[in-house]
Amino acid sequence: MTNHVFDMSLKTIGLLHLDKNSLEMINSEAYKPYIKVMYLPKGCKIKVDFEVYNTEGPALFFISPNQVLNIVGLCTETGYFIFYNRDFYCVQIHDDEVACDGLLFNNINNMPMTAVPEHEAAFINYLFAQMEDEFRLKEASQEEMLRTYLKQLLIKSTRLWKQQHLDGALMNQQNDPDSFRHFTQLVEKYYKEKHTVADYADLMLVAPKTLTHRFKRMNLPQPNEVIKNRILLEAKRLLVHTSMTAKEIAYELGYDDPAYFSRLFYIKTGEPPSGFKSKYLAKGALEGSALLAASGF
Repeated sequence: MTNHVFDMSLKTIGLLHLDKNSLEMINSEAYKPYIKVMYLPKGCKIKVDFEVYNTEGPALFFISPNQVLNIVGLCTETGYFIFYNRDFYCVQIHDDEVACDGLLFNNINNMPMTAVPEHEAAFINYLFAQMEDEFRLKEASQEEMLRTYLKQLLIKSTRLWKQQHLDGALMNQQNDPDSFRHFTQLVEKYYKEKHTVADYADLMLVAPKTLTHRFKRMNLPQPNEVIKNRILLEAKRLLVHTSMTAKEIAYELGYDDPAYFSRLFYIKTGEPPSGFKSKYLAKGALEGSALLAASGF
């Protein structure tokens, strides 16, 4: 397994090839604490949290530490897997440099995938090849060179994401694409405490109706749906990845009335929290066995 790691003064970044030899490690808890970037060829099947993505061509995936990653179907060709910690590069602190928080990471539709068009693939391939060469050199300037390549990757990917998901919004000068990015960042920060559109409108210094109209004009999910979906996503994560009860999760997510939270969960998912957990864990066990068998483990 090809594996390159820079680790100095609590700053860590690593790169490995995603193939049969690294599959088990990538699907384990080993890289859970890290921010992750994957560059995958056509024919891969990836599960991020509760959504499955099939790559119809080269694609980049951006995974936050709080997201659960699982390679469901291994690609026939080798991919790249980058992992790094916030001490090496924090997109929130350096938001003015790459402006990817709320787009590549923690975006409004929880969409971690960015397709790579054929005419852009050469540049993306170049960045990964340069990073791999840099790991081999191990010179004094290695840390800054790796950070520079990572920043270029994030900037280019952010531009591609905007073109693919916000093309219409960017064309209309009346729209404000950055407002939804700001809204998403706030939801990610406060979803356990603030549950209404009015809460976030106050933080953004606009009227709730103004915020709602902005999203409608850009054909984006309504703010109330974004808030509820983020809360429910966290509820699902806690249900299937911890031993917390539905009542404990309700309190964790800022609901004083567990019964109200359970009703909300049922309305949005069509099943009670306990039913969702049982069904998901049973399905996950079957998928895991099938993947191991197909991979020869």
